[in-house]
Amino acid sequence: MENKDYIRIFTGSSIQAGLLQSRLEEVAISPVIKNETESARLAGFGPSVINQVQLFVHKDEHDKALEILTGIEKEFSEE
Repeated sequence: MENKDYIRIFTGSSIQAGLLQSRLEEVAISPVIKNETESARLAGFGPSVINQVQLFVHKDEHDKALEILTGIEKEFSEE
């Protein structure tokens, strides 16, 4: 993703990305999701990295999105 208005905040599994996406949408942040595995599958090619998803947010929402990501990481570390 080459758009300078968006910043990558997460790279990981689609399950974790789904949780983060859900939490971001709860506070009116709409992340952009880059899923090369799904794109490759739809195009009929093999993926370069299996089950790797990237989430980007607008630079104006970056700080708030990182707070949410940090909260999710703390939840998982407590378990």
